[in-house]
Amino acid sequence: MSALAQQIVLGILIGGLYGLAAAGLSLVFGVLKVHNVAHGELIMLGGYAAFWAVALLGMDPFGSLVLVVPLSLLAGVFLYGALFGFVVRANEETREKNSLLIGFGLALVLHALAVRLWTADERSIVTPYGGAVITVAGLSIPVVRLLSLVIAFAVIGGLQLLLTHWRWGKAIRATAEDWQAALLTGIDVRRAYLLAFAMGTGLAGTAGVLVSVGYSVSPSIGLEWTLKALIVVVLAGLGSMIGTFVGGILLGVAEALSAAAFGGPYREVVGLVIFVVVLCARPRGLFGR
Repeated sequence: MSALAQQIVLGILIGGLYGLAAAGLSLVFGVLKVHNVAHGELIMLGGYAAFWAVALLGMDPFGSLVLVVPLSLLAGVFLYGALFGFVVRANEETREKNSLLIGFGLALVLHALAVRLWTADERSIVTPYGGAVITVAGLSIPVVRLLSLVIAFAVIGGLQLLLTHWRWGKAIRATAEDWQAALLTGIDVRRAYLLAFAMGTGLAGTAGVLVSVGYSVSPSIGLEWTLKALIVVVLAGLGSMIGTFVGGILLGVAEALSAAAFGGPYREVVGLVIFVVVLCARPRGLFGR
């Protein structure tokens, strides 16, 4: 029984990262109606930014968030202006098709650039507290992963508050519901798109930092994290950042339990099974509106 509980705890810890990674993808698609399939590569770049901030500047890995997040937001502004800003001028059907092509191209470029600059080797951040563990009721909880979960929850909670109470947060939500109606009420839809895309990129950068601290980063992790985020978005649905976070935790727990029951190789299979089942049974997701 204790072994089962331990697996659930580990699933919750990794699931928090899944939820944070998926929140950016969900926000961008929910508002702009574009598929940013390079989202995982943006997470990868955030991880590398944290790694080099620690290696070159001597920063604490969690402290590197104060550097990585603003850079990620600026990267989002640049990518929107250079690539995705042209896509949103088309109708929604054309947006989805063109954004897929642009996203795949961007993912290939970023992957090749990362291999060229940093090689294909995995890199991880070593901290003095990296091996620290808290024991609660016989359960071992790695301190680094627990801190990552707390930060992920705080970021998602803060984002939910921004979207609910901030003036431009309300504008982003209105644009997501009906951009034409939002335009008629005087909302600057293009600016709402820009803010949503930049925030999505900022979330990707934040997830990248947490991934680099608790796990490892390499140019090849982009596709893996894009798929995880996509599965969580399908599982949770659009319209709720908290729901997306909970969906990530559910996926993490499901993977951990399947690995404990059937072995490690089946860990990845369960996500794909959940993806297909939810699409067939509830296409709008568990928390979708």
